[in-house]
Amino acid sequence: MISDPELDGTGEPRPTEHAERAEEPPPHEGAVGARRPWLWALGGAAIASAVWAGGLYAFGDRLAAPDLSYRATENLCQDFEARALGRIAGDLHRYRPRNQHDDHPAVRRAVCDLQNGENVSTFTVRAQVDLHRKTDPGPEFDVPSGWFFAESGGVSTEEVPGLGERALLLVEPRSTSVELKVLHGGAVFTVAASGRGSEPKSPAEMAALRAAVVEDGRALLAALKK
Repeated sequence: MISDPELDGTGEPRPTEHAERAEEPPPHEGAVGARRPWLWALGGAAIASAVWAGGLYAFGDRLAAPDLSYRATENLCQDFEARALGRIAGDLHRYRPRNQHDDHPAVRRAVCDLQNGENVSTFTVRAQVDLHRKTDPGPEFDVPSGWFFAESGGVSTEEVPGLGERALLLVEPRSTSVELKVLHGGAVFTVAASGRGSEPKSPAEMAALRAAVVEDGRALLAALKK
């Protein structure tokens, strides 16, 4: 049996208690809880932005394109004359110099391999130029190349003043190998020479080899300077 709604003093129906509760606004705690995920999201976005900005600031030098004050070359053997090393080992351009180049978007590389014999040689030289277009090569500059030193354990490193921003001379006396590395902006120059023989070189011969590598490296930088 359905009863009539209660009447107030005016004769109008009075809303039931259930209807009164339905019209009440939601509790204050519920409103705060509904907004809480948005607060977390905003806070997380702010933290992420701060971390990203800090990362850009810390690694700005690495992200910026390095300065290049040297021209590219497609025939490094023509630019690398190796006159000082030629006085030690003879004419190194006589026996079919091997020239290579790669125009990669990140690093433009040119390589020249020389030797003092046709089929059998006792002296080999490699010159290499890497022009880095995207990132600064400075942090990896101290890592030696694997051409001479992959199996050696007695490599000594010498600083060469007055050549580029930094210049290192790596010497491995047991295999008569010397490597010069020069860093200048985004350019890395490498001149490496190795003599083959059963007898180790004398200190005077090694000193002459180091001096020749540095002299020819300096001439290569001058030849490719813009």
